[in-house]
Amino acid sequence: MVNLALTMRASEFDSSDEEFEEHQSPLQVYWLGLSVVDYHQFLGICALPGCKFKDVRRNLEKDLEDLKSYDVQNVFVLCTKGEMVKYRVPTLLESYQQKGFTVYHYPFPDGSIPDIASCWKILEELRICLENDKTTLIQCYGGLGCSCLIAACLLLQLSDTMQPEEAIAHVRELRGTGAIQTIKQYNYLHDFRDNVAKYLAAKEDSACRSVSR
Repeated sequence: MVNLALTMRASEFDSSDEEFEEHQSPLQVYWLGLSVVDYHQFLGICALPGCKFKDVRRNLEKDLEDLKSYDVQNVFVLCTKGEMVKYRVPTLLESYQQKGFTVYHYPFPDGSIPDIASCWKILEELRICLENDKTTLIQCYGGLGCSCLIAACLLLQLSDTMQPEEAIAHVRELRGTGAIQTIKQYNYLHDFRDNVAKYLAAKEDSACRSVSR
C-alpha cells in the first residue's frame, strides 16, 4: 500500500510537470549591448534551460530550440555540475553539444566569484567569440549573479575608461536590481582591474623566468 501511494504521488508529480511544461513561455534571453565599449555586438544572458527547481518547471528540449531560434552559437555555462544535478539538467552540456552549440564550461558556485585566472580566461574566450561575430550567450542558474558578474567584467576589460559602478549600472538596467547579487561580487568588480594587473604581471614574470632557464 505504501509503495502504491508513493507511485501514485510520483506519477501525479510527473504529470503536473508535463502539463506545466506544455504551457511554459519561451526562455527569455536578455541582450546586453556592447556599444558602450565600442563593440557592435550583443552579449546574451539567460537563466538555466530545462531547470526544474521550486516553482520553475522548464522543458530542456524546448528551451534549446528557443535558443536556436535566436541563432545562438556559443554558450558559456557557469553552473557547476553539482548545480546542474540539483536543478535537474545533469546532461545539459551534452544536450548542447548534440544540438550543435559550442559549449564553454567555466563553473563557479552560484553567488560566488571565480579566481582571477579563470575569469580572465572566460573573458578572453568571450572576446574571441564576439570578435568572430558569433552569437554568444552566458548563463547561470538565474541569469542574475554569476552571469551578470562576468558581463560587467567584460565591460571593464573592453574599456579602459568604464568604471565599476557604470558596468554594474549597465547590467542592472538590463536585468534589474537583482543583478550582481552579493557583496563579494560587488567588491570583485571594484577590485577587478587591480587584480587583473597583478595576475598579468605575475604571469609575465613566470614566463620570463621560464625563458631565462
